[in-house]
Amino acid sequence: MRRSDLHEAFHAPHGTRERIGLEIEAGVLDEATGLAAPYDGPHGMAALLHQVLRDWGGSPQWADDVLTGVHLADGTKLTLEHGGQLEYSSPPADDLVTLVTAMRATMEALAALAQRHRLAIVPGGNLPFDRAERATWVPTVRGGVMRTYFAGLGPDGEGAPHIMRLSTSTQTTLDHLSEDDLASKLRVQVAASPVVAALFVNSPLYAGRLDGVLSHRCRDWLRMDPRRCGSPGPALRTPLTVEALTDWALGMPMIYRRGPGGYRLAGPQPFADHLRHGFDDGTRPRWEDWLSHLDQIYTTVRVRRTLETRAPDGPPYPYVPAGPALWTGLTYHAPSRAAAWELLRRYTPQENDAAQRALPTAGLATRLGGDSVRDLARHLLGLARAGLQARIRAGLEQPEAAGYLDPLDEIVDTNETFAEQTARRWTTSHRGDPARYVAAHRIPSAT
Repeated sequence: MRRSDLHEAFHAPHGTRERIGLEIEAGVLDEATGLAAPYDGPHGMAALLHQVLRDWGGSPQWADDVLTGVHLADGTKLTLEHGGQLEYSSPPADDLVTLVTAMRATMEALAALAQRHRLAIVPGGNLPFDRAERATWVPTVRGGVMRTYFAGLGPDGEGAPHIMRLSTSTQTTLDHLSEDDLASKLRVQVAASPVVAALFVNSPLYAGRLDGVLSHRCRDWLRMDPRRCGSPGPALRTPLTVEALTDWALGMPMIYRRGPGGYRLAGPQPFADHLRHGFDDGTRPRWEDWLSHLDQIYTTVRVRRTLETRAPDGPPYPYVPAGPALWTGLTYHAPSRAAAWELLRRYTPQENDAAQRALPTAGLATRLGGDSVRDLARHLLGLARAGLQARIRAGLEQPEAAGYLDPLDEIVDTNETFAEQTARRWTTSHRGDPARYVAAHRIPSAT
């Protein structure tokens, strides 16, 4: 491969149109203790996936001899994260209501299957009652290679066990149509990410305790190889081009690659060195290696042929639609996108990074530059709502889509985030009882 060949990974395929994808990572928790289900055993995650295959069909996904997911006939994917968290990945939808309706049908049917195993599916920002050192691992070779890599980073990798084993999120995937369109959308999403993450903080419990952190997930991402986390390097620079994104990714080391002998560490050198000299076993990088390398970059927006927004925690289940509604309204309506960029363009990459470091404990009290994140969130919500209303008038969204933003307006108006609501209820109505927490936060079963 030549350097110029690599640009193709960032170009939208011919015929791409603006659609919406949704990923929900959730804990699968014991109803009584709130602890995450193990991988093995009669009521573990493998048993739940086998239940899906028996009841729903679909194609099993294996990592060697380890069952790690099921792909359903409608394009839905159910897969396991490294700590056994369950990830729902939707097929892309043309509008928010169609996306959300399909998600609720699948997730609530899945909750009914899980209930047969005395398990509850609980979205949010992390597993609230497990400890990183004692939580389960899905027994894949790739996961072991990744753990070795992050352990070798010392303090820069100490958040990795927490992220791999405990974190959950809700991510929205959106399309770009050209190089200029990619630049316009990506810069807004990256500039807005600390504001949106502060608005959505929702992981205040760790090992069943409150310690003043509103987002353990966002805090732990700060300690998981800073080279491949945070903001995509070129996103807030001018000009933002596919060539700049390619050069940025080439300068980053690859964690692992899959060769004839299975998964192995790729070595400490940047991918550009592999491109020039080959891997240490004498083989040359293939297109699949480049795509795998891009998947090993965990920035607030993951850039490929689509844009995957990754900054915020997952909200409670009733409010899951708020995330894709916010990102869709800001991204897919050009006037709202332009206004959002005018609002945020004055903040430097350093100020953006500083806000990301502050928000895990400050939440809506975070400052971006010298300005209130709460005020900025109010502005962005107004622009997103205007974007959704314009799409409704154009026949691109159904009328109820704009209402998906209402819970976020309430957070800004009351100045109480999801995390602060959870913390308040943990000490009052839940009375510090994991079973009460699970009952309040679980996805309801389909009847």
